[in-house]
Amino acid sequence: MSKAQIHTFFERLQQQRPEPKTELNYNSPFQLLIAVLLSAQATDVSVNKATEQLFIDAPDAYKMYALGIEKLKDYIKTIGLYNAKAENAIKTCQILIEQYQGEIPQNREQLEALPGVGRKTANVVLNTAFGQLTMAVDTHIFRLGNRTGLAKGKDVLAVEHKLLKVIPKDFLLDAHHWLILHGRYCCTARKPKCGECIVSDVCNWKHRFDYGAEIPVLAISAQDIEND
Repeated sequence: MSKAQIHTFFERLQQQRPEPKTELNYNSPFQLLIAVLLSAQATDVSVNKATEQLFIDAPDAYKMYALGIEKLKDYIKTIGLYNAKAENAIKTCQILIEQYQGEIPQNREQLEALPGVGRKTANVVLNTAFGQLTMAVDTHIFRLGNRTGLAKGKDVLAVEHKLLKVIPKDFLLDAHHWLILHGRYCCTARKPKCGECIVSDVCNWKHRFDYGAEIPVLAISAQDIEND
């Protein structure tokens, strides 16, 4: 994409969603961290159902740590990989209590040192909770970046670095959410909705006029997306 195309691309996404936000429910940086940790290989809808009561009963690191692994499992057992996630969440709570007085560090290295927290999760927390100009690349953003020509790369780190380089700074704070939502609801994996896409005229994908065609999915593993 050219600079003019990229500017138009994000200008349109901004007009469509002036105040984009994550679809995970949370009321604090701690709750956002736990929600994102739980969301690996799970939908936001399923995570929100599990955390609705959890965040009432255990809204902070101290109360969640007090639950212990087995009790935490009862809250999140409807989510995939809940055994490992419960263990990581409790270990994370312990570190937060012992090293950060229950608060969430605003540093990538410190976040990635927490059990179950990889680069993507750290980027989400830094961007969404603390307003840092980071780019968390999930499967939707990886696909969209490569498909549209916005940011082509063989792995998520390459796409992340390219996006940070090409996205105009005025759009960068909210770009993560715009791209995820566009990938989730319009530029979908197998049947992208190019016929109703607001940026199709600035997209470089060669199949964008094949409305409704089923497209092979660009393969990427969960490990590639979140190296925990």
